[in-house]
Amino acid sequence: MKLKQMPPIVYRLAIACWLGGASLFTFLLTPTLFKSFNRDVAGDIVGVLFPGYFLWGLACGVVALICLAGIKSRARTVSAIIIAVMLTISSVQAFVIEPKAAALKKEIPSFATTPTDHPSRVLFRKLHAISASGNLAVIGGGIALVVLL
Repeated sequence: MKLKQMPPIVYRLAIACWLGGASLFTFLLTPTLFKSFNRDVAGDIVGVLFPGYFLWGLACGVVALICLAGIKSRARTVSAIIIAVMLTISSVQAFVIEPKAAALKKEIPSFATTPTDHPSRVLFRKLHAISASGNLAVIGGGIALVVLL
């Protein structure tokens, strides 16, 4: 294999791993956990997995962006913009939203017994909605990148 063939292959692999990981986590793992365990236990498990999940996305995105620089393509600029947006969303999720949500979870003894109008639950719900929307945007960006391949 020639060295010039490496960036497109690694780029495709990085995008596939990012999109596949996000889709697996969002549409299979998380729903399965919440169906299999009570809300508090499932939330604790997902909370433990989130930091690694976000770092995985960031690593895949950085690798893809670096590889994209070595690829000649008409869609390179559009792809770079999409990856940059996806990385920005993932960074906000990893370094802003997730730490705030984790701190809020410590203030909520149980999601099963704490009233839904409790201020910490209200703020947690807002952060969760923002994060979920961001996650869907990252998946949508990944789909767009696959189409642009």
